[in-house]
Amino acid sequence: MSDSLRLRAACVIVTGALDRTTRLVAWLVLPLALLLFAQWPLRDLVGAWSRQANDVGQWIFALYVAFAVRAATRAKAHMATSIDATGPRTHWREIMGRFGEAVLVLPWTIFVLVSGAVPTWRSVVGLEAFSDTFDPLYFVIRLSAWLLALLVALEAMLVIVSAGEDER
Repeated sequence: MSDSLRLRAACVIVTGALDRTTRLVAWLVLPLALLLFAQWPLRDLVGAWSRQANDVGQWIFALYVAFAVRAATRAKAHMATSIDATGPRTHWREIMGRFGEAVLVLPWTIFVLVSGAVPTWRSVVGLEAFSDTFDPLYFVIRLSAWLLALLVALEAMLVIVSAGEDER
């Protein structure tokens, strides 16, 4: 099997795994909505657990957003500001489409991954809690920010590899 075929097969496997995981994580929106809705009755009617519902909602939201940004990137569903964003393709847009991931996205994600690795690791190992409530799982929020950068980097690399394959 040639290197090109191996690379293409690896891209298909990684893309499929990320897509399946993203579809699974999308279901987190249901408990998130429930927790956000429950805060008011918990605070005003029950008189307890509203802060805990908020804390759990925050880490669920962090995980959800990490995968949602990757899904929006993949679907090309991000908002764009440009005079010709909806107009005909221009030479500049062609260049950005071809090299934008490598020049703009990957350096940022690599910076976030490298600079955030140690603080994220310390947070996970220390099982960092929320500072005001001391509820557990604050480390999930830190880990989600790092995961967001990782997912965007993976998506950028998949786009770069697929663009290189398309040129052949």
